[in-house]
Amino acid sequence: MGSVASRSACALPLLLLLLLQAERPRGAELTFELPDNAKQCFHEDVEQGVKFSLDYQVITGGHYDVDCYVEDPLGNTIYRETKKQYDSFTHQAEVKGVYQFCFSNEFSTFSHKTVYFDFQVGDEPPILPDMGNRVTALTQGLRAPPIPRPPQRVPV
Repeated sequence: MGSVASRSACALPLLLLLLLQAERPRGAELTFELPDNAKQCFHEDVEQGVKFSLDYQVITGGHYDVDCYVEDPLGNTIYRETKKQYDSFTHQAEVKGVYQFCFSNEFSTFSHKTVYFDFQVGDEPPILPDMGNRVTALTQGLRAPPIPRPPQRVPV
């Protein structure tokens, strides 16, 4: 039988992992085959008021194009594009529930496609806490006053 200290030491990494996951946005990133005359749909549960985004790109096949649409839990189409090579869509969920996004190659009779997508739910946390109030090497150049130039001499 293990001591309380050893059980606590084992539980600490698990607790830390759960806390880190709670702060991260959820989502899925996938590359998949989409046969000709086919449609593939994916589903994600989203809370009301939470922002989500879908980025996709056709990597191979035909004219590198697919149809794509997103439906809210009530069945309303909130995004629809046809024959796109790539696109991005961001939306704030007005209703809680399962959102569906689909890719269609139903217009193609002989060309299958390879499609990549990245679906993210929630905001990406800042890399460093309180990043907006810090001066860094990247932001210092933006905030520095302009360098005065010496007066120009005109040759006579």
